[in-house]
Amino acid sequence: MSHNISLILPDIRSCHNVGAMFRSADAFGIERLYLVGYTAHPPKVQIDKVSLGAETWVPWERRDDLKELIRELRTAGLSIYALEKTLDSHDIDTVSIDRDVALIVGNEVDGIAPDILALCDRVIHIPMVGKKESLNVSIAAGIAMYKLTRD
Repeated sequence: MSHNISLILPDIRSCHNVGAMFRSADAFGIERLYLVGYTAHPPKVQIDKVSLGAETWVPWERRDDLKELIRELRTAGLSIYALEKTLDSHDIDTVSIDRDVALIVGNEVDGIAPDILALCDRVIHIPMVGKKESLNVSIAAGIAMYKLTRD
């Protein structure tokens, strides 16, 4: 049984990253994008250029308050996952989805704040072998969308 996956983009600085995540969301059948805080939203030339039109058919909502959104989605029955490497995070390859999920991706500079991580049901990470141990947020989100929708 497949489950719906939504993507939460809090305070994403780059319009190109937002556009790329719209495009990947379309490719992987993501239910909805939540553009939170100062994350840019369509219509915007820089988003439209990278998304190749996906912003016109992938459902999305603009939200101001991430904590309020998390509470609302949890009340609606979704599990809240964060994509972030922490001491307690789970390798994405070991994650099994048993209900609808909203996945939070991190800001390009600061990642996901500890108070937000504390509100999540699970924190997952993509294993890395390089020195940098991180990926561009839109690349990481794309990998996570692929993995979570294949479960």
